[in-house]
Amino acid sequence: MATFIGDYTCKADVKGRIILPMAFKKQMPADARDQFVVRKDIFENCLVLYSIEDWNRQLEKIRKKINPYNREHNKFLRNFFKGTAELTLDNNNRMLIPKRLLDLIGAQRDVVLAGQDGRIEIWAADAYERIDLPAEEFASLAEKLMGGTINGSEE
Repeated sequence: MATFIGDYTCKADVKGRIILPMAFKKQMPADARDQFVVRKDIFENCLVLYSIEDWNRQLEKIRKKINPYNREHNKFLRNFFKGTAELTLDNNNRMLIPKRLLDLIGAQRDVVLAGQDGRIEIWAADAYERIDLPAEEFASLAEKLMGGTINGSEE
């Protein structure tokens, strides 16, 4: 599994092609294919780019929890897959992001690709600049989520 680290400002060409930063390419396993899935994020106004391996792991999690014959589950599935697209890198390491998805997040020419563990978020550059938490608020969130006890002992 790839762990994507870093954030990179990139330019989308008129067709919506974006070059995958070489740093991300190097962070992928050697046997990884140049195949990805992109979808709108559930919580934020960005896209999420999954390697095909990570996408398949996400699908496995969904399959274990969802019954397609349950009406509520079916609504989730419909919305989860809405706007999803499969992407393949071309010989120039470019991927074609569907214009409708770039429009959905308000991305014009400048986008930011931000590594987030096993996936890459794609943001409109101006929106990415606005997502920073103040240092004290981030520290409080880190303490809330990561502080406390682990296996009965304080960390």
